Amino acid sequence: MSTKPILKDKSELQKMVDGEHYFPHDPVLVEMRQRARLLFSKYNREFYTLSKDERAKMTKELLGTNGELAYIEPPFYCDYGDNIHIQKGFYMNFNCVILDCSRVDIGENVMCGPSVHIYTATHPLDPKLREQDVEYAKPVKIGNNVWIGGGAIICPGVTVGDGSTIAAGAVVVKDVPAYTVVGGNPARVIKELDRESSDNSANGSIDGIKSPGH
Repeated sequence: MSTKPILKDKSELQKMVDGEHYFPHDPVLVEMRQRARLLFSKYNREFYTLSKDERAKMTKELLGTNGELAYIEPPFYCDYGDNIHIQKGFYMNFNCVILDCSRVDIGENVMCGPSVHIYTATHPLDPKLREQDVEYAKPVKIGNNVWIGGGAIICPGVTVGDGSTIAAGAVVVKDVPAYTVVGGNPARVIKELDRESSDNSANGSIDGIKSPGH
């Protein structure tokens, strides 16, 4: 006589990664966040005294994937680090934040201006659920050759297409089509870019839109 296998309840970590409601004060998650804080605090404090190899070693320890020639200016802040996956040629300016409760994928040759925030963490709209202190998260994906202007915010669940530009201060709440410029709050498409052109904007200025900070 066969018996059904006993299925163990999901861990809070697995719920978080799977986009389900989870309890953020679970001891495992608290320990993971504390580890990340210790690592990025050391990185921020010692950055200018470290060699190139030492910086790379530290970011490799903090992040899930650290691409070749990636460069992150301090201070930098994140939730876990493990869920951040960046590819080669990445540059991030001062004072950026990635809340990586879910996976954050960043493609090749992406540039971020100062104070860019990328969020995967969110909360239930139902206040009764919020009273139970549960959260959930949605992944963010950023394609190749993307330019994100200073002070821009990318919200949970957003995909940013290849070759796009996000103007300074934009609040991105929905997907960004490839080879477009978006700006505003909420961000909207303000220009479509020529995929074949090697110079889509003169000196970084886009139809009167200030150049994204870098």
